[in-house]
Amino acid sequence: MLLTPGPTPVPEFVRKAMADVTIHHRTPEFEKIFEETRTLLLELFDMPEAVILASSGTGAMEACVTNLTHKKALTVNSGKFGERFGKICDAFGIEKTELKNEWNTPVSVEDVVNTIKADQEIDAIFIQICESAGGLRHPVEEIAKAVKEINPEIMIVADGITAIGVEKIDTTNLDAVVTGSQKALMLPPGLAMIGLSNKAVAKIESAPKGYYFNLATEIKKQKTNTTAWTAATTLVIGLGAILKHIKENGGYEKLYSDTAKRANATREALVAIGCKIYPQTPADAMTTIFTEDAPAIRKILKTKYNVNIAGGQDHIKTSIYRINHMGLVEDFEASWAVNAIELAMDELGLRTFDGTANKVFAQNMFKGN
Repeated sequence: MLLTPGPTPVPEFVRKAMADVTIHHRTPEFEKIFEETRTLLLELFDMPEAVILASSGTGAMEACVTNLTHKKALTVNSGKFGERFGKICDAFGIEKTELKNEWNTPVSVEDVVNTIKADQEIDAIFIQICESAGGLRHPVEEIAKAVKEINPEIMIVADGITAIGVEKIDTTNLDAVVTGSQKALMLPPGLAMIGLSNKAVAKIESAPKGYYFNLATEIKKQKTNTTAWTAATTLVIGLGAILKHIKENGGYEKLYSDTAKRANATREALVAIGCKIYPQTPADAMTTIFTEDAPAIRKILKTKYNVNIAGGQDHIKTSIYRINHMGLVEDFEASWAVNAIELAMDELGLRTFDGTANKVFAQNMFKGN
């Protein structure tokens, strides 16, 4: 049972859609598929423009940094992926200011506002919606609103790789939102997508940057239902299949509601058996538990109870474990995961197993409002 926060399991209907005969990317047949998929993607982002890239999510992050920073970047680092935005800036010699917090601590609106007021050179802000290194949710929408009230020309770029398809994101004040194929969209790795505002498109077109990750080139081509370079045809077909499935089976609101309920039920169940939630503001994409017994619990889950969950990275590598809620996770899978954790804790002598986790999960998942 794969419950790591990416890659997530690929549903059978998606695997079947991608198993059909390979078609050429410069044909009317693929252009029709691309057009349908692009329309569904625009609906998912709820933004006026979007591009699809044959890359991992990091490629889309790089494209946003290079195309949307013309002067100076402000990067928010509360984890491995916030740190990555800063490293991309460094790789291209782009001047930056970094706001750095511990991985369980969200950046404050006040800190961002004070930073941009003190430095008028900042023309782009880079932040995670969900920082998946620790399962943290940043107050991205509040930050974007406050920044736009001060200077509407500052680009707000949000990494939504573990947020898009998990919860409804208010994109009103966002200029670019990044996501990847292997998270909530339940595809193999290799596809990245960026939702864009009209202001972002205008800025990109005013000074095109790069070659492969030149977003001006991609926007122009993708408006005609093709790509600048060779398209990841199989993954685009799979993306269309998953977006169509979600829309035809209750829509995004049902998906967001089910995910939020499952995430809350999991957190409540684990807190009930003495576990400590790591982030101060947990995202619904995953549940992250802080414990020195994380490696031992993960090992028991994988070897004895057929549950594969993720650990941490860097300084919290052995201090946390993370349980995925992204995608079409079955309720019984989440229920079994919390039950298995309680059994593992019993085996390690941390508490006596009495079924509390499963009971609390069921109460919150099926008996709550």
